Amino acid sequence: MLYQLHEFQKALLQPVSSWARAASEVFINASNPASKVPGSDRLAASYELLYRLSKNYKKPEFGIRAVQAHGREIAIHERTIIAKPFCNLIRFKRFSDDLDVIKKLKDDPAVLVVAPLSGHHSTLLRDTVRTLLQDHKVYITDWIDARIVPVDAGDFGLDDYAHYVQDFIRAIGAENLHVISVCQPTVPTLGAISLMASAGEKTPASMIMMGGPIDARKSPTAVNNLADQKSYDWFESHVIYKVPPSYPGAGRKVYPGFLQHTGFIAMNPQNHLQSH
Repeated sequence: MLYQLHEFQKALLQPVSSWARAASEVFINASNPASKVPGSDRLAASYELLYRLSKNYKKPEFGIRAVQAHGREIAIHERTIIAKPFCNLIRFKRFSDDLDVIKKLKDDPAVLVVAPLSGHHSTLLRDTVRTLLQDHKVYITDWIDARIVPVDAGDFGLDDYAHYVQDFIRAIGAENLHVISVCQPTVPTLGAISLMASAGEKTPASMIMMGGPIDARKSPTAVNNLADQKSYDWFESHVIYKVPPSYPGAGRKVYPGFLQHTGFIAMNPQNHLQSH
């Protein structure tokens, strides 16, 4: 019921959200006398926060049109080369009309960026992709919001995650491929490549794991402690909910994004308050 209540609250707050956005602009518009009132910046920030709590967020675009590579400006074309129910594999194809540059581009190694599945869109790594494009052929996993994946597409678990990563590696070609996993996908990526190695398959030239809980016993955090203190049944009953009827994935059991967001804030409330 929590997910349904959250959606009902969002719908209920839509008129308030529109009003809060207008009020925020009143206090930041330099041509409005209200912006000169002491504390107007704090009022504007408060109204902006109220607006953001109930607005609908669209998925951001990568928007990478060109980069500097091998001393020239190179055009970038974003294309989906593999489409799966829960994830698309995106390639950022590089183009040039200089023959020498084209040869260098072809000789560049490939890199697969495995982006986090939950809590973020892959566009969070936009700057990472832009930098890698200077010297690499770049691919990235673009995960699809589970609430818009129809239930008849089946479940998606840890095994499926590993299989997706393996399929992407095989499609790109493990030779001359480097894999970078960021945060949450470090564990399934390590598992996927380890299974490929144990089966005698070709594996990527390197595997880079950034900020992931490879060994959760080391340097335990509040998150690790919570996982130790609570049972699986507790997590299932407190953080897993069914997608409401208003989405294509209605009925699918998920860990809602708004709970992830709340968890982020709860871990560092003072930092969020200062940023606000």
